[in-house]
Amino acid sequence: MNWTQTINPYKNIAISSIVAVVPIIFIFWALIIKKMKGYQATISATLIAILIAVFSYHMPINLALLSTLHGILYGLFPICWIIIGVIFLFNITLKSGQFEVIKYFMSSISDDRRLQALLIAFSFGAFLEGTAGFGAPVAITASMLIGLGFDPLYAAGICLVANTAPVAFGSIGIPITIASQVSGIPEMAISQMVGRTLPLLSFLLPFYLIILMSGLRKSIEVLPAIIVSGLSFAIFQFLFSNFLGPRLPDVVAGIASIISLMLFLQFWKPKSVWRFKHEPPPTKSTNESYSRGQIFRAWSPFIILTLIILAWGLQPVKNMLDNIGFTKFGIPGLNNVIKSGTDGGLIQQVFKFNYLSASGTAIMLSAIISIPLTGLHFKDGLKVFFSTLNQLKYPILTIASVLGFAYIINNSGISLTMAKGMASTGVLFPFFAPILGWLGVFITGSDTSSNALFAQLQSAAATAINVNPVVTVSANCTGGVVGKMISPQSIAVGTAAVGLVGKESDLFRFTVKHSFIILLAVCIITVIQAYMIPWIIPSYTIAKAGVAEVATSFSKGTLYLISLAIIIACVCITIFWINRKEKGVLEIP
Repeated sequence: MNWTQTINPYKNIAISSIVAVVPIIFIFWALIIKKMKGYQATISATLIAILIAVFSYHMPINLALLSTLHGILYGLFPICWIIIGVIFLFNITLKSGQFEVIKYFMSSISDDRRLQALLIAFSFGAFLEGTAGFGAPVAITASMLIGLGFDPLYAAGICLVANTAPVAFGSIGIPITIASQVSGIPEMAISQMVGRTLPLLSFLLPFYLIILMSGLRKSIEVLPAIIVSGLSFAIFQFLFSNFLGPRLPDVVAGIASIISLMLFLQFWKPKSVWRFKHEPPPTKSTNESYSRGQIFRAWSPFIILTLIILAWGLQPVKNMLDNIGFTKFGIPGLNNVIKSGTDGGLIQQVFKFNYLSASGTAIMLSAIISIPLTGLHFKDGLKVFFSTLNQLKYPILTIASVLGFAYIINNSGISLTMAKGMASTGVLFPFFAPILGWLGVFITGSDTSSNALFAQLQSAAATAINVNPVVTVSANCTGGVVGKMISPQSIAVGTAAVGLVGKESDLFRFTVKHSFIILLAVCIITVIQAYMIPWIIPSYTIAKAGVAEVATSFSKGTLYLISLAIIIACVCITIFWINRKEKGVLEIP
């Protein structure tokens, strides 16, 4: 027996929207006012959402519970799988002592916390977002900053704010691809429109980031470095998004920003080194010196990680791995049972277990390869793995409950009610279009999921008021990137990475005001694009909406993986050769 989603259960869109937004308001209240722990807030919000779904939307209780269970499964895989891999890899570098060498290397570039944040949180984080996404960039960069001695709250908060600019082009452009498939607007047109909005944010974000850390006066002290970092990123993001499409803007812009800033710092240094107030001034030990070989060995886990994640992001590799290791199944009692409230079609509820092509598998493989490279025995690596699982028990619970919340909100029609309420604002809709994207990412934790939910509605609402739909569909992407920093899923990832489990409310309160400030800027930009500077909108032809399959040869994916294996083998041989040369013996645990 099928059940149809109800978008307007109270026959008044204003009243229905007020009821629909109650679970969202509860999360804000629980984390900001009540200061609940993350898992307590999200579990409570999930229960409230279930009650509203059952009693206001008349959703059968079994469908409500199954929807929540489906979300919990997705939270465990692939999201928690990514976090486990990231923290496992980082713990390996700590256990082996290699992170001490990394800290030395970073201090040799600069002891200044502002410059370290630019390099790691902004530039390296953007590169990782372009290749992996799904929370991995925040987890990796935040754990690196905390290892360097950053205040844990600032480490997580800075990385969440820094992760704003690259999200729309994350995971090799998947959010843009999904927005195109759902709305029917060509992928290139959306990429160009987003690429004419985000570069401005990308240029200003490093300055905003450093002001957040150190204040305006101290930010001006490193203004030349901020300009180099932001401008190099923005230029390459603009060029690649407007002329080559959504696949590589973050990857190339991240690399360009890293190289540009490191080269610049060879010739320029700030007059004074800035550290957090509670930190002692940096000291240089005369006995502390590492060779280039030792530094290369210390960085090898992250080099391996970058290579594997980059390969895993290539479509031929994904397709090949999915041909070998992929299974999916419909959720019994839920799959093809719920009818969409927008088009009446049956909604597929399928759990996809892509255990080889998942980003978490790439990270876990990087960690396993890194065990001997860092000088640990595999027995020690196993101990580190189980210690990591124990460390993450509460974050896993939080993330699972967050995704349960997202799925019940979506399957019940609650999210569609909020979307319909915003779409009814008429000529003001361009202002609210980014807010809808922001809301989608807040609920789901993913710009990709937000675009899948709302891209078609964004297009239809814009067409109804004679606004070019590429403006509002792109606004869904750009507004969504701002919601990433306060999504409960992202907050859980951030606290897990820096050891602030149970302090999710502190991190949420740290980022929420910045989310609103940047969101307001995006809303204003969208209105200007829609009504005042229509010449900025790219020309395109509407295509038929629908999910397209990318055909890729199996042999091409195999070739890429063989190339990856050869490169990694060369890195490993180099590490062992360095170890033999410096110690006199070749030690392979």
